Amino acid sequence: MSAQLPGPVMVASGCGGTGRELEAFAGAAGIAGLHLVTRSITLDARPGGAAPRVAEVPGGLVNAVGLPNPGLEHFLATELPWLVRAGVQVTVSIAGATLGEYADLARRLSRAPGVVGLEVNVGAPDDAGTGLFEVREPYHSASVVAAVRREFPSDRPLLAKLRPDVSRIVEGARACHEAGASAVVIGNSVPAAFPDGRAGGLSGPAIAPIALRCVAAVRAALPDVPTVGSGGVRDLASARAYLDAGALAVQVGTALLHDPTTVARLRADLAEETP
Repeated sequence: MSAQLPGPVMVASGCGGTGRELEAFAGAAGIAGLHLVTRSITLDARPGGAAPRVAEVPGGLVNAVGLPNPGLEHFLATELPWLVRAGVQVTVSIAGATLGEYADLARRLSRAPGVVGLEVNVGAPDDAGTGLFEVREPYHSASVVAAVRREFPSDRPLLAKLRPDVSRIVEGARACHEAGASAVVIGNSVPAAFPDGRAGGLSGPAIAPIALRCVAAVRAALPDVPTVGSGGVRDLASARAYLDAGALAVQVGTALLHDPTTVARLRADLAEETP
């Protein structure tokens, strides 16, 4: 279950579009070699939540996008082939309403050329509201990971994306790793509300101190569990904070909506640090 994650910088799920949107902002290195986590793919197409889906708030964004995506068949026929031809390293985020749906997604994606790994979305801020399999306890997350791991090759990374809940993160990380996760991604949106009171999830710099504490906690309690830090990564200093806390890699999300060159700049800055 050792993680073989390409590069220290990844595009967080749902924040890089289909990948095409980032091509013009990839810099001299180009999009080839970019490690993209796709938006969460479900078996059937989803239209997403009602507008407005995103609101800017101090320190980040509140969103209730509802996981809009074209469904697995369309993704396999159109989006994945383009990404593979462009040389992108593709980790597919998956979400399902049942354990059977997660398993089916994993089985079919395991046969798709160019899929580097999977990220299991088990940390959405409002699982019931999006129609996903309800994950309230670590053993629920572990059951999803186990169902996916049985259907996905053991030599490819399986990431479990967890909400940065300081009180439960160690327990959740342990459960997912024991169930077959190669690494845990710490830093999904945290439950929040829009200015009008609607439920949503908060992301961006506002959650960085929480996510960073979670990464450090997992590293201290579970040193053999690889982690990926996500939440407020926007420059070299914010990325370095996660890496210094023990994360294998970082994911860039909300920052891309403000500055789509963030990943290119960060990849270049980290490369310059390497002797």
